[in-house]
Amino acid sequence: MQNQPAFSFELLSWNNASGLRTGRISTPRGNIETPIFMPVGTLGTVKALSPEELLACGAQIILGNTYHLYLRPGCEVIDKFGGLHKFMHWDRPILTDSGGFQVFSLARLSKIDENGYAFQSHIDGSSHLLTPESAVAIQLCLGADIIMCLDQCIAYPASAEAAEKALALTTRWAKRCKQAWFDSPRQGSALFGIVQGGMYPDLRKRSAEEICAIDLPGYALGGLSVGEPKELMLEIAAHTLPLLPPDRPKYIMGVGTPEDIVELTALGADMFDCVMPTRNARNGQMFTRQGAININNARHRFDTGPVDPDCGCYTCRNYSRAYLRHLYMAKELLAYRLNTIHNLHYYLELMQTMRFAITAGTFDTFKKDFYRMREAGDETEA
Repeated sequence: MQNQPAFSFELLSWNNASGLRTGRISTPRGNIETPIFMPVGTLGTVKALSPEELLACGAQIILGNTYHLYLRPGCEVIDKFGGLHKFMHWDRPILTDSGGFQVFSLARLSKIDENGYAFQSHIDGSSHLLTPESAVAIQLCLGADIIMCLDQCIAYPASAEAAEKALALTTRWAKRCKQAWFDSPRQGSALFGIVQGGMYPDLRKRSAEEICAIDLPGYALGGLSVGEPKELMLEIAAHTLPLLPPDRPKYIMGVGTPEDIVELTALGADMFDCVMPTRNARNGQMFTRQGAININNARHRFDTGPVDPDCGCYTCRNYSRAYLRHLYMAKELLAYRLNTIHNLHYYLELMQTMRFAITAGTFDTFKKDFYRMREAGDETEA
């Protein structure tokens, strides 16, 4: 792989029966211990937090969005700074998605054909074309350490015919993405392929075989957590993850709740991203070992304790539930920052705890304790 002398993945521990594993992704900007959660920094910022606060939360890698950054501020601006890292003052690894899902979900008008996505910006209605080649070129301009192939996103539910057609197009696009990546003079980014196939096991198997045959540095499962029942998501993941090469990172895109991440880690997934910890923080939902709480709940008005007494984050070390509730109810900007610090710390500490448990061979005990604490601390919201 001409473009990839500095990217590698090393398995550190692996349960051959279950697929449960830990690993290390090496990039020019640092190592990433897996399994890992990637905070979402859609527009070149994880909302409400500085890069220094992200590091304090334990972030090893963050995610940027090709569609949004392409539209605003534009590649020509970011290229002036030598890439997204310098533009946003983040010197650790960045993964960028291809932008296909955002075109699918946000663009005012979009049309898909063999060439790519023709769409109108959700910002100003201007017309654009996102092809496999341009998706790669934009991500290379951003300077991301891990970039994604352009794929076709489909809604749930979808017919087998629609899912088959989308996976076939995704395969053809992935081949074009690899060629564009291989031919680019810009070096240093690892290209990941995306497995599609809807909720059909036979199509997932076909997609995995076709995408893995392209031989890329890593692979992702797309089209999960798009409205399907959780049991179906886990069933499809359990079916598909073992089909991916064990010596490459396995990335579940857009997932999810703490419970989702625990279950998918148990199935052998290595990488996750989701807006849930940051978006929910801005909506007043805080994640704890005892389950999620809503900080606007009246029961917190006089509560002098932290969000989670066992949490060592900046928010829990310094602020009470009562104060956080006051900030949130008053719509003070500090509420969003403090809530986000806590939620990301929770997610990233959860990943670290799982890595330790996998290495020590105590993951089953960890998982039982994880659910036991949630059942014991379940909070009924008023």
